[in-house]
Amino acid sequence: MTRAAFFVLTALADQPRHGYGILREVEELSDGEVQLRVGTLYGVLDRLTDDGLIVLDREEVQQGRLRRYYRLTDEGVAALDAEAERMAAGAGAAKRRIAEGRRATAPADTAPRPPTAPGLAGGFA
Repeated sequence: MTRAAFFVLTALADQPRHGYGILREVEELSDGEVQLRVGTLYGVLDRLTDDGLIVLDREEVQQGRLRRYYRLTDEGVAALDAEAERMAAGAGAAKRRIAEGRRATAPADTAPRPPTAPGLAGGFA
């Protein structure tokens, strides 16, 4: 699943939205990292519709313009959930590998040392 498709599905997870609403929601959900152009959005919507992951919910005329609202299908919810699980598992594997790499490459002299026996002056040597 492409990043654009993932965010479009995520934008539709809570309610049906029209094209411009999807664009705004994708930008917000991705913290501005994914900014779809209109042509790209409708290409993604067409593919998701062809794959049975979204359907046209309704059409409304607002200010003389037709707005098409899309919603997730049950298959779309399942696909989004599976992709989110896959991404979470991948992120977890990456975090574990990074932590293992840090432990393996940590210099020996940075490890905390246990206190030694008291010295002659009563302090620790």
